[in-house]
Amino acid sequence: MKELISSTDPTVIAFASALLQGEGIKTFQMDVHMSVLEGSVGVLPRRLMVIERDLFRARAVLADNDFDLPPR
Repeated sequence: MKELISSTDPTVIAFASALLQGEGIKTFQMDVHMSVLEGSVGVLPRRLMVIERDLFRARAVLADNDFDLPPR
């Protein structure tokens, strides 16, 4: 799996997941439960992962929807 985006904003992760699932791209969220360790402050970012073969298509879907993606 490859990291697609990382964000402390759960709405960004949810929106990106919905867009990708609409295109048939399976996603996996990592670090969702890290808030237990940080005291629910929301400082640690969540990561959205995709299968490596879907990475190019997933980046294209998010770019078409004006997501700020980190450089590869």
